[in-house]
Amino acid sequence: MNILICEYATSTGMGGTFLLEGKAMLKSLAESFAAGHHEIKYTTSATEIQVGKPVYCNEGNIKKVLQAEAKKCDCALVIAPDDLLAGLVEEIEEHTSNMGSSPAVIRKCADKFKCGKILENNGIPAPQLVETVEDLKKDTNYVVKPRYGCAAENTTITSNPSISHDMVVTEYVEGKHLSVSLVCADAPLPLTINRQYIEITGRGDKTAINYKGGITPYETPDRELIIDTAKRAAQALGCRGYTGVDIVMGDRPYVIDINPRPTTSLVGICKIIKPQIGELLIDALGDNLPPTVHITGNYEFRKEDLL
Repeated sequence: MNILICEYATSTGMGGTFLLEGKAMLKSLAESFAAGHHEIKYTTSATEIQVGKPVYCNEGNIKKVLQAEAKKCDCALVIAPDDLLAGLVEEIEEHTSNMGSSPAVIRKCADKFKCGKILENNGIPAPQLVETVEDLKKDTNYVVKPRYGCAAENTTITSNPSISHDMVVTEYVEGKHLSVSLVCADAPLPLTINRQYIEITGRGDKTAINYKGGITPYETPDRELIIDTAKRAAQALGCRGYTGVDIVMGDRPYVIDINPRPTTSLVGICKIIKPQIGELLIDALGDNLPPTVHITGNYEFRKEDLL
């Protein structure tokens, strides 16, 4: 098959860890597809990964480039920040098969308030949403994050949050920070549970949450419960393709975020999984996923390892 991969940070020349993580995901996916003897193209502003054929673009013309290249391929996969992902996927869906979630699903996942309500309405444990000042409790910590944002970006913990339309406030849940990686077709196929390394910085009433890396797989006696919760969450939102479900394991698994796209944990998973992630994504297009995957060993990384 001819496959197009668009990773936004690489395609637009973003700096810092965005580019480092983006390039690592792009390279892992390209190598996985190439192992199945598929022809790969990838969009980039300058960075090359020595796998597949680069198609050069920039922030100003990325949509036009996607439209043109999508017409030449059998399927395409887009990785981008939540607030941009749906619009970019719309560009490819007009011309080729989308290997990920639909724009409508992406927008539901990107809206942290709407996503939380969907989880709540489906009986899936998630941190309690706070909608009014009257809902606030004394001596209680809350997580405040942008209504539209990626992972722990601009996320803080405080006992005195402000309520606004563009921010989401939830009760803080103490526990282990995990994620579940899935490939979703009509039914989700669980790949691994991953332990997330989270750093909480700051002092006093306001602290920040930062993602620093992780290890995959993470073994836990709560494996079946965690995986079942993640599968239910992905199905409630209607996710397709590679999906990451962020979970805090407290007295039960609480769903924190649903990422309808490849996440950084993919870099490690690609090194320890059979069949290849690329083949699983192709199988998902035809709703032909295997019943299980085989994991050998484990993989640990920290963001600074990507430098």
